Amino acid sequence: MPLNKLAALPKLHKLVIGALSAFIVLLMLVPDGTDTPRPKPNFEPGKHYPLPVEAVSLLPPKDEMPAQFKRNIHWQTYEVQPGESMALLFSRAGLSPTTLYRLVNADERTQSLAYLNPGDEVRLGVDDDGELVQLIQPRGSNETLIVNKIDESYQSRLETKHVDTQLNFARATIKSNFWQAASDAGLNPNQIMQLAGIFGWDVDFALDIRNGDSFSVLYEEEFVEGEHIGSGNILAATFTNRGDTFTAVRAKNGKYYTPSGKAMKKAFLRSPVNFRYVSSNFNPRRLHPVTGRVKPHRGTDYVAPVGTPIKAAGDGVVMKASYNRFNGNYVFIRHSSTYITKYLHLTKRKVKTGQRVKQGDIIGTLGSTGRVTGAHLHYEFLVHGVHKNPRTVKLPEAKSLQGEQKKAFVRLAESRMAQLSKFNQLLATVGSLNHYNRGG
Repeated sequence: MPLNKLAALPKLHKLVIGALSAFIVLLMLVPDGTDTPRPKPNFEPGKHYPLPVEAVSLLPPKDEMPAQFKRNIHWQTYEVQPGESMALLFSRAGLSPTTLYRLVNADERTQSLAYLNPGDEVRLGVDDDGELVQLIQPRGSNETLIVNKIDESYQSRLETKHVDTQLNFARATIKSNFWQAASDAGLNPNQIMQLAGIFGWDVDFALDIRNGDSFSVLYEEEFVEGEHIGSGNILAATFTNRGDTFTAVRAKNGKYYTPSGKAMKKAFLRSPVNFRYVSSNFNPRRLHPVTGRVKPHRGTDYVAPVGTPIKAAGDGVVMKASYNRFNGNYVFIRHSSTYITKYLHLTKRKVKTGQRVKQGDIIGTLGSTGRVTGAHLHYEFLVHGVHKNPRTVKLPEAKSLQGEQKKAFVRLAESRMAQLSKFNQLLATVGSLNHYNRGG
């Protein structure tokens, strides 16, 4: 309608038309409930456009959360004391025997918690109600046992970190004693004992070591997340004693053999005790110190502190374990129809007649029982009933590798010996350079 005509209308008509117009505008603003496509925003690259974001919680309502996530956990670390059982540790922590029973019997992994050793650590997480909700027990450098309370029971898992292995090398020439030389070369006590054990059937480390003897060792170093956690197995080694060189390589079965596959281990230990010195050697024509007459000494006397463990020199069956006034406590072992070993003057016997023993089993402890002047082990070695010198008798070898096992091992041994030779050459080169730089 033209504005001049609208102005000519009566006042009442003007009011009605205005009201109708306002009503129509309101109807147009009210949504009709249908989705209307929104125009796509036209964003320009490189500009900042604030966008509205609705606040959304990523966690479920507290009433719907698992119980273990709603608890406040209070942590305490306990160290197992000498003579302390897990029951005593739990009592010290204020936890009930019932909790311990449910925890230990949760599964196979948790059963080991009943047999912890002094020095082991256990972390206990307890909630506000005094209930155990989590246990953490480190097992070495790369394993941790974690036990969680789920509802009314406990569930465990073993968390394992990957161990990285690297090769390392040591060598030395003995100037004063084997232990000092090995320690100066960087070997730890366990490695030194392992090295002596590998060559112990061929070399008497108590009596045969001489200045100028030498050794070289290829061994593993272990790391977890870049941190050194210790030394691993000896992979290959050589030992030169009195001009004779012995070589050993570790097979996949964990045993040591010569590069050709012959067992380093013999059927018998060279000496059945860790001794300080030999007080009397094998001597079939020894003169008796009192009578002056020839009285054979058919064994070797090893001196060591009273209570030192005595080991079975080889696999066999105990012929006799008894006592008399001459031998004191004694043990005789038959190893086959060929070999017999005898152990005299023990403080205690640890085996009985007829018992089967393995090489290295503890059969008694060193003492001074019977007719003796001091504490020692009298050890005899018989071959077909004839006494032989235990220190020099040729010992029978253990079972060597055969067939495909031998072929695979020989290939492995070639690789190990090449690695050992490479390290030796590298160290020799470094030594020559150092000598040159010093003006030698």
